[in-house]
Amino acid sequence: MKVKVINKSGIALPAYATEFSAGMDVRACLDEPVLLKPLGRAMIPTGLFLEIPVGFEVQVRPRSGLAAKKGITVLNAPGTIDSDYRGEVCVILVNLSSEDFVVENGERIAQLVLARHEVIEWEESDSLSESGRGKGGFGSTGVK
Repeated sequence: MKVKVINKSGIALPAYATEFSAGMDVRACLDEPVLLKPLGRAMIPTGLFLEIPVGFEVQVRPRSGLAAKKGITVLNAPGTIDSDYRGEVCVILVNLSSEDFVVENGERIAQLVLARHEVIEWEESDSLSESGRGKGGFGSTGVK
């Protein structure tokens, strides 16, 4: 699917790393490095502006390697970029580690995933159909 993009980063566009990758790594577009202290957060610009087709969103997800090795993740994961948003794509990073982390220009900071979505049309009702799970949630299916 074609998605219009304006790239003001001076960095190559995100690309799929393998043939069957769902996400593309997106990179930081910074004039100077950003220091993330432990439990600190920052909105990191990418220099990308998208025109996402109606009926789709772009999800912003953490990079597993950055999360596992450095404790850096996307704070509102997955973030959503709506089809009518035309501003710069930014990523809210948070440092969940006990060490400082410096985000450098061009560093891979998150993944972008294109996803189809439906529009809800609410149908008010006085009852819902029964299910095997019922109201059970938040650990109701057990630990093991």
